[in-house]
Amino acid sequence: MAEKFYFDTSIWLDFFEDRDEPNLPKGRWAHELINKIIKSDSKILYSDNNIFELKVAGYSTYEIEAILIKLKPILIFVESTEKEVGKAKDIALRRNIPKRDALHALIARDNRAKLVSLDQHFKKLLDITKPNRPQDII
Repeated sequence: MAEKFYFDTSIWLDFFEDRDEPNLPKGRWAHELINKIIKSDSKILYSDNNIFELKVAGYSTYEIEAILIKLKPILIFVESTEKEVGKAKDIALRRNIPKRDALHALIARDNRAKLVSLDQHFKKLLDITKPNRPQDII
């Protein structure tokens, strides 16, 4: 059954950079998950929030587009709304988490997509969306 997934930016970085660590093959998991999504005719949503964070991590617009173009058939771009941004600021302050993590959770929920992340901050957002670890999906 086709599903929609929304990756926290760290998952994108694991994919872009093949970020494997001893006993934590995050890059391999990201690649395997994307391959599974392709095979199941599912989709990956990405947002302006992801793009912003990738640029902060040092990627140029050209580099981001060059990597994402290969995945174009399975990608759906979504733009965060003003309402989501405002709510993310409020949630971040009240729960002491990064605003952009709160925004990722809201975007995933509002677009009915499974949030994929290894970030512990999302445990404080279980009332918004449940994070899924890549290794649990593949």
